[in-house]
Amino acid sequence: MNFKSIEACMKDKVAIITGGTSGIGKASVYLFCAAGVNVVTIGRREELGNEIAKDINTQSGGKCVFYSCDVRDVNRIKEIVDATITQFGKLDILVNCAGYFPGQKPIDQFSIDEIRDIIDTNLIAYLAASKYAIPHLRKSKGNIVNVGSVHGTTSVEGAVSYDATKGAIDAVTRTLAIDEARYGVRVNNIKPGLITTEMFEQTISRQDDQEGFKKYNREIQWLGRWGMPEEVARAILFMASDWASFITGAELLVSGGYEIGEGPKLPNPYLSWNNNLL
Repeated sequence: MNFKSIEACMKDKVAIITGGTSGIGKASVYLFCAAGVNVVTIGRREELGNEIAKDINTQSGGKCVFYSCDVRDVNRIKEIVDATITQFGKLDILVNCAGYFPGQKPIDQFSIDEIRDIIDTNLIAYLAASKYAIPHLRKSKGNIVNVGSVHGTTSVEGAVSYDATKGAIDAVTRTLAIDEARYGVRVNNIKPGLITTEMFEQTISRQDDQEGFKKYNREIQWLGRWGMPEEVARAILFMASDWASFITGAELLVSGGYEIGEGPKLPNPYLSWNNNLL
């Protein structure tokens, strides 16, 4: 048997990672490049993205290239896939990571534009990136890693539009895995729980009782804490590597046990919009 390290498996591969300027996406860009992968990453914050690429390119490992992109612009996604092929000549990995959580409130308090926005960001962008990447992934027998959510497995109050997109990513992953297996392309789903990202910090900032909200959310993981972006990035790297060569259509929960076990079913008392109900 020939056992290789993940770094040996990943060296000189080419990946596109969306949402690379913060949170899980940013941690993944750093980790993939450290493993020897050449990474093209995208995000809306151009100055920050260029700083990240510059920092990575002063270190040993794979090269990092940043392109400014709002993932709701599907034509721009196609341009970046094409640019990746022009620069590197191939594509081995697509990590669909860009997304956002719009906060928690009942559906009648969301506007239709807000609902469309989250679907465009959290679902349509995944489908578009997959559509444009797959012809190249078939050539390389590469793979797609979708970053879904524990919310695809277990839902949370006040997040119907977000949870709809994450449940859809579960279905997209399974169906693409079926469709692309004949070409040797694997498609898998990493499902984080509560992770200490800028997005989660923004959710905390919206609450009246921020300390209570943080305590509540620490205690709904069996491990009793929030996860770190790098802990999710390690799972993404594993699933993208040859170490996962016989895994496709799978869901890997990185959630600290958020979704398992029993508990009382009561409105979350720390959500600001629940105050008038309790």
